[in-house]
Amino acid sequence: MRLLLSFILLGVFSLNGLANNDYFQFSSLPDLLPNSGYSVQPGLAGPYTGVNNDVLILAGGANFPDKLPWEGGTKVYYNDIFVLQKTEDKEYSWELMKEKIPFHSGYGGAVSTSAGLLCFGGNTKDKVISDSWLLRYIPEQKNVAVIPGPQLPVPLTNFAYAEVDNKIYVAGGISEVEGSSTNYFYCLDISSENPLDWKWEQLPAWDGESRAFAVGSGQSNGETNCFYLFSGRKVQPDKNPEALYDAHVYNPNLNKWSIISEGDKQDFPIMAGTAFPIGAATIVFASGADGEMMRKQLVIENQIAELEMAGNKRENEITQMKSNLLDHLNNHPGFGNRLIAFNTITQKTYQVGELPGTGQVTTKAVQWQGDVIIPSGEVRPGVRTSDILKININTDAKHLGFLDVLVIALYFLVLSWMGYFFSKRQKDTNDYFKGGGRVPWWAAGLSIFGTALSAITFMAIPAKTFSADWSYFMLNMTVILVAPLIVFLFIPFYRKLNITTAYEYLEIRFNIIVRLIGSLSFILFQVGRMGVVMFLPSIALNVVTGIDIFVCIALMGVISLIYTMMGGIEAVIWTDVMQVFVLLGGAILSLVLIMLAVDGGFSSIVEVAAENHKFNVVDLNWSLKQPTVWVMILGGIFANITTYGTDQTMVQRYLTTKTEKEAGKSVWTNAILVIPATFIFFFVGTALFAFYNFFPGELNPTFQNNDAIFPWYIASQLPAGISGLLIAGIFAAAMSSLSSSMNSAATAYATDIHFRFGLNKKVSELNLARRATLVIGIVGTLFAFFMATMDVKSLWDEFQKILGLVIGSLGGVFLLGVLTKRVNSISALIGIAGSIIVQIIVAIYEPVHLIVYSATGVISCFVLGYVVSLFSQSES
Repeated sequence: MRLLLSFILLGVFSLNGLANNDYFQFSSLPDLLPNSGYSVQPGLAGPYTGVNNDVLILAGGANFPDKLPWEGGTKVYYNDIFVLQKTEDKEYSWELMKEKIPFHSGYGGAVSTSAGLLCFGGNTKDKVISDSWLLRYIPEQKNVAVIPGPQLPVPLTNFAYAEVDNKIYVAGGISEVEGSSTNYFYCLDISSENPLDWKWEQLPAWDGESRAFAVGSGQSNGETNCFYLFSGRKVQPDKNPEALYDAHVYNPNLNKWSIISEGDKQDFPIMAGTAFPIGAATIVFASGADGEMMRKQLVIENQIAELEMAGNKRENEITQMKSNLLDHLNNHPGFGNRLIAFNTITQKTYQVGELPGTGQVTTKAVQWQGDVIIPSGEVRPGVRTSDILKININTDAKHLGFLDVLVIALYFLVLSWMGYFFSKRQKDTNDYFKGGGRVPWWAAGLSIFGTALSAITFMAIPAKTFSADWSYFMLNMTVILVAPLIVFLFIPFYRKLNITTAYEYLEIRFNIIVRLIGSLSFILFQVGRMGVVMFLPSIALNVVTGIDIFVCIALMGVISLIYTMMGGIEAVIWTDVMQVFVLLGGAILSLVLIMLAVDGGFSSIVEVAAENHKFNVVDLNWSLKQPTVWVMILGGIFANITTYGTDQTMVQRYLTTKTEKEAGKSVWTNAILVIPATFIFFFVGTALFAFYNFFPGELNPTFQNNDAIFPWYIASQLPAGISGLLIAGIFAAAMSSLSSSMNSAATAYATDIHFRFGLNKKVSELNLARRATLVIGIVGTLFAFFMATMDVKSLWDEFQKILGLVIGSLGGVFLLGVLTKRVNSISALIGIAGSIIVQIIVAIYEPVHLIVYSATGVISCFVLGYVVSLFSQSES
C-alpha cells in the first residue's frame, strides 16, 4: 500500500509537470477613461502610476488630444487621478476620482510605500518641479487623500528610479525645461512609517554620461539587492540628443557603482522603456527605443535646416525633405515588441517572449495582484495608447518524462526495501540506535560524510558559487583542522563512557538539567534542519516538475520515515552509503556533460569564470561582517566543533563501530572525502555560470531562488533517464540528512527523556523508539510545510543561522566539560544562559556574518561559564 501511494504521487507530479516555456501570458484590462473635459482618451505618456490599498492608481500624464505634434497639435498635461480596482465579480473597473494632484504634470516618479503612493518630480508645460505628494486610496470613502511629501533636492524630470529595500533611488533626469541631462543620484529612505522622517540624500554618481529617459530597476546581484541603471539619452541644448546603450549597477552595501556595459555594442537599446524585476536575478525589459528612428529623424531635420539656411533657391528640395520627414513620422514602426531578459548574475541578455502589440514607453511597469501591469504610454513618437496591458508570469517550467519518473520510483523502491531488510535485525534499542556495534568504519565514515553535506551541498553550494564566488571554500576546509580534535578528544570520552547519546555525558559531568537542555536543543535543531533539507529539494522539484511544493515535502518525508522507522540506524547508514555514491556520481556526471556542451570544454569554463572573478577564494579584509577568510576559518572551526563534537547525528556514528580506533577512521574518512567533494560541488556552480554565459536563453528567468539553478539544468538540459537519476540524487542528498535527523532525534528523546525518567513502561523500548521516530518525522515534515510559506532567499544562509543560533552554546558547554575541571553545573548553566542572550543580541543587531554565529555561541558560553567558575566552588 505504501509503495502504491509512492507510485501514485510520482505519477501525479509527472502529469502536473507538463508545462511549456511560455513564461509570460498577456491579456488586456479595460481601457483608460477620458480625462476631465474630454470624450476620448488617446492615452497618456508619463503618468504617475502605482498601487495603494490594492487598487491601481494612475495620475497626471500628457498627450496630444486634438492633433499629432507634426500636425500642429499642442501637448496637454493633466492633474486627474484614475483608480482601477477589481470588483466582487472579479471584473476590473476604472473610476475618475474627484480629487486632483497638485500640478498638471507628468514624467516624474511613483513608488508604493506604507504611507501611500509617493509621486515625486516631473514637469508641467512650462517648468520642472521638485515637489512630491502621497496618494492614499481610502476604500471606505472611495476617495483619494493627497498629502504633501518630501521635496526633491532639485527640480527633476525624466529620470530613472526604483525602490530597493525600502529606499528609493533616483538617477539622472533634466532639471530645467529644455535643459541638459544630469548625473544626479539621490536616495530616499522610506522605512519609517512617518513620511515626515523621510529625507533625500545625495549619493556619488555613476562613472558615465549624464542622462535622461534612462531605465531603472531594483534586483539582486546574487548576493545583495542593488539599483540598476540602463540606457537613456544624453541631452544638451542646441545639440542633437545622443542615445546611450550602457548599463551600471549601484551596490548599497558597498556604496559603490560598477559598470555592467560601456554600451559600445549597443547592449541596452531601451531608451525611455519599461522594466520590471522577476525571479531571483532577472530584469525584463518590456519596451524601449533603440534610437535608430530618432537618429534618422534628426538627420532629416538637420538636412531641412541646412536647406532652409540656403534660402529660397532650394524650395523644391525643402518640400521633398519635409515630405520625407512626414512620411517617417507617420510610418514609424513603434518601439518593438520583444521581451528582453537580463540576468544580473551572468550579466547576459536574451529574448524571453514577444508582446501582443507595440511596446509602450514613457510609462511604468507596475506589479499588482501577482501580475505586471503596463498602463497606457507612448507606442510611437507623439502617439499614445489607452490600452492597459496585463502580463501574467508563468512559473511552471520543464517536466520529467516517464523514464525519469520510473528511475525515481525504482530509487524509492530500493530505499523502502533496505528499510524492510534491516528491520529484521532490530531486536532491541542497542540494534536500533547503535547498530549493535557491527557497522564497518568505512560505512560509518561515508554516512558521516553524506549526513554533513546533504542537500545543502548538492544544491545550495552550486547556487552560491553560481551567484557569487568561492569565498565559502575555506569554510569546508576547516573540517581537516577539527578532525584531530574529534578523534583524540571527543571520541575517547564517548566510547569509554559506553553511552547512547552525547548528552548522557553532560549529566555525568554536570547534572540532569544541563543534559536536558543539551538534548532538547539538539532535538529542536534537528526539527529545524529537517525543515531545511526537505524544503530545499522541494523547491527544485517544484521548479522542474510543476508539482506543488507541499506534495514534494510530504513525499520525501514519508519515504524517509518508512525506511528509518523500520530499519533504525543500520538502515540509515547503509542508505547513506548508497546515497553518497548517487550524490557524488550525479555531480561528476553533470560536470562532464557541461564540459561537453560548452565549446572549449574545461578551459573555456575556467576562462569565463576567471574573467568574472568567480575563483575568488581568499578575502583578507579585516571584517567579520563580510565572508572574508577570517570569517570562514573562525566560523568553520566552531561550527564543525559543534557539529562533529556534540551533534548526536555524528556522535551516534562513532558508537556504531566495533572499536574506538574504527570510529576514528570513520572521522578521517569523512574529512578526506570533504576535500574532493568541495572542489566538485564548488566547480559545479562555476561550470553552471559558464554554461549560462554561453547559453543565456536556456536560463529560466522566473524561479524565485537561485538554489534551483542546478535542478533546472538537470531537468532542462539532460536526456531522459539521466535527468531522473540526478533528481534522485537530489532526493539522496536530502534523505541522507533527513533520516539521520529522524533517528538521532528519536534516540535523544528516548534515551535522555523517556527512558531516563521511566515514562510509560507498558510499551517496549524498541516500539517506543519507532514511535519517537514517527512523531519526530511528522513534526519535521510539518516544519518544512511552515518553511514553504516563508520568503527564504538563501537556504544555505538559513541553515547557517539555525546552526549558530540554536546549538551554538552546546559546543561551549561540551568544551567546558572536556577541557576544564573546575567548572561546575551552576557555572555551565550560567554560561548557557549568557550564550543565549548573546546569540539573541547577535541575531538582532547582526554585528558579524552569520557564519560566525556558531563561534559567538561557543565562545560566549565557554568564557562566561569559566569566568563564573572562578568565583564559585569548583567540582572535579
